[in-house]
Amino acid sequence: MATNLISENGQVLRDARSRYVQRSAGDARGAFDSEITRSGKTPRTEVSVSRGAVPAFAAGLLSSAGDAVIRERRMYVDDRLVQLADTVIPAAIVEAAPQVAQEDTGVGGIISRMADAGHAQTEVVEDVALIQASADQAAALGVAEGDSLLAITHVGSTADGTVVEVTRHVVGPGWTLRYGVPLA
Repeated sequence: MATNLISENGQVLRDARSRYVQRSAGDARGAFDSEITRSGKTPRTEVSVSRGAVPAFAAGLLSSAGDAVIRERRMYVDDRLVQLADTVIPAAIVEAAPQVAQEDTGVGGIISRMADAGHAQTEVVEDVALIQASADQAAALGVAEGDSLLAITHVGSTADGTVVEVTRHVVGPGWTLRYGVPLA
């Protein structure tokens, strides 16, 4: 099965073909935890959770407007910060799955908690774009302000088309993204 790899020089291969279905492997707390552990490294995530208005990157993508829970994460491989990930979850989903507003969302992470509450994600669309590093992103990821970074905007939807999660992953230097497309 496809998997993520981290080379000897720290290059990260993020293989989207398997990352979400293996999110609870070995009691992992989500896809990142699972994929980094499988690569033989130690994952660590610092989480900050708040309530507020939907941030600009998620505006227009969510099926509902208004109040949301925002999970801001700094994600490490061993002691090296490799990714900033901000997740926006509509308040209605948080009411059904309150554990998504906790720092530790349990085995399988927020996608599993949503599924437990009847809001299983059946489709994920990810857009990848180059962005210019803000001062905060640059300081965190060790690049110069204005340098190009990859931003992956993940939109998770249920079978009826309801968007239940928008996450923007901003990754530092040294990432390769791998996607597979079924042809039949």
